[in-house]
Amino acid sequence: MKLSRVALAGGVAASTVLLLAGPAAAHVGVQPVGEAAKGGYATLNFKVPNERDDASTVKVEVNFPAEHPLSSVSPEAVPGWKIAITKSKLDKPLDVHGKKVTEAVSKITWTSDGGEIAPGYFQQFPLSVGQLPENTDQLVFKALQTYDDKEVVRWIEEPTAGADEPDSPAPVLKLTAASEDHHGGGAADDAKESGDHSAAGDHKAAGDASSERTTAASSSSSDGTARTLGVIGIVVGIAGVAFGVLAGRRRTSA
Repeated sequence: MKLSRVALAGGVAASTVLLLAGPAAAHVGVQPVGEAAKGGYATLNFKVPNERDDASTVKVEVNFPAEHPLSSVSPEAVPGWKIAITKSKLDKPLDVHGKKVTEAVSKITWTSDGGEIAPGYFQQFPLSVGQLPENTDQLVFKALQTYDDKEVVRWIEEPTAGADEPDSPAPVLKLTAASEDHHGGGAADDAKESGDHSAAGDHKAAGDASSERTTAASSSSSDGTARTLGVIGIVVGIAGVAFGVLAGRRRTSA
């Protein structure tokens, strides 16, 4: 009986460790809707999970890479969040469709206005961006996540090829090869042809981003189910080993 209690306690402890290990691996990330082709436009989703059990996320800041400025950045309205766009003068103006662009977005800040990211939840913050650079394979966006207890998590460490992932990795957008028409995915096609943030482009960006949120939520649910089934399988395996040990002891005693 004593051995049985020890085995049971071991199985519970192992399952607890596995369950707690999942959320700790989550961090702020960025994914395109479709492709993010060099020289084109794309709709991006910044995914912000809440890693704390006793605090809610109330502010998210995303900094844009100064070495690869983007001439067009349009956020989608997110219910319950205020959006502040910070622009900076460029050392070297950009030539976009024959026009000189002298400033670009350097930071976007989402601040709670009734909304929050509660423990166990995540929120996506969509952007339509372009024109993506052609002289790099990725863009690094450094992000800051603020909780309602004043804690600030700095997702600013740049991953290095061949090295382990840093403790607080910055969101990294991987760029694909340039397409023939230099158009990216999502609503940015309209923005490129019009040269500004037209109402039609904004509406289409909202539709694409909303569709992506639905897809992402479904994917997140599938991932969560797979992790849960994996944990259950491991726990069952641990219980089986413990039962085998117990049965062996009983046969030896007999």
